[in-house]
Amino acid sequence: MSQINILLVDDHLLVRNGLRSLLESEPNFTVVGEGTNGQEGVDMTLSLKPDILIIDVRMPVMNGIDAVSELTKLSTETKSIILSMHDSEEYILKAISAGASGYLLKDTNKEEFVKAITSVYNGGKYFSGDTTDAIVKSLINGGATVPQRPTPVSRNEVSKLTKKETEILEFILNGNTNLEIAEKLGKSKRTIETHRFNLMKKLDVKNLVELSKKAQELGF
Repeated sequence: MSQINILLVDDHLLVRNGLRSLLESEPNFTVVGEGTNGQEGVDMTLSLKPDILIIDVRMPVMNGIDAVSELTKLSTETKSIILSMHDSEEYILKAISAGASGYLLKDTNKEEFVKAITSVYNGGKYFSGDTTDAIVKSLINGGATVPQRPTPVSRNEVSKLTKKETEILEFILNGNTNLEIAEKLGKSKRTIETHRFNLMKKLDVKNLVELSKKAQELGF
């Protein structure tokens, strides 16, 4: 894998230290700089030209979403990942609108963090499980047309799902998080994550936005 140069922007030194330590434990990641607010993030991105910008949402001078929006307008090649403690629909959709390639919560584990950076670096999008629930909910509330009945192909795809996977899919489409689904079904969060992964694989979708669209096509 190529070396991935990363710029960290967060107004808390302790957070930046922790992120730097986590990132530099990976042989292919290099932290090329640190900023403390959105304006510094913009300026340092233009000067350092990192592959990935990891930026917090709420900061002084300029917030992270406005910084990403500014960089998008400037057509920089740096790809941005918003890192936040907020999983509200408003923040997530604003981040997407600004041009962010990813949105991760600050309680994300190392494995998912590394996966997200690698995915975005390779041209993909990455939104952690609970944040994509808000995106799915927004798409549904946006009034997308749902077919009254599935096509024959749709029936074949639906038949691939187990009863439990279908049940979990309906919970997801109603905006429930993994933890909420686990509590409703009396299962562990890890079990729900496994079911979610399996149903996404069976329906050949890469994220929950695609899952929502596919579910609408299938008549859910």
